[in-house]
Parts: sequence; C-alpha cells; structure tokens
Amino acid sequence: MHNRMRELRGEHGWSQADLAEQLDVSRQTVNAIETGKYDPSLPLAFRIAKLFGRPIESIFDPGSSR
Repeated sequence: MHNRMRELRGEHGWSQADLAEQLDVSRQTVNAIETGKYDPSLPLAFRIAKLFGRPIESIFDPGSSR
C-alpha cells in the first residue's frame, strides 16, 4: 500500500526513531510501513493519522502499491 509517511515525517523533521517512539512501535516497523513491506493495523493507522493531524485516506492509499 502506498503511503505518505516518509514525506510527512520529513515535514516534521522527525527521524524514523522519533516517529516510532511517538507511535510506540519499533523503528523497523516505521521503516517497513514507509517502504510498503508492512501495512499497519487499523488502530496503528488511526494513531498515525491522529499524530499527523490528517485523515487516514490522505496518508494511505489502499488502491495502489509501490
């Protein structure tokens, strides 16, 4: 699933480790989501959307793949 996490993280000046800490996941999980190797659970997707202050559908596009 294509997503904008890397772009949004960069806009905030956060490293993968910074974002992982805020989401209570590992840095490896953030990397896997950003590279499309892992699709987040719905609860995690909601946490990501809330953290960035955006609707889920503006971050994740389930209709496309990398």
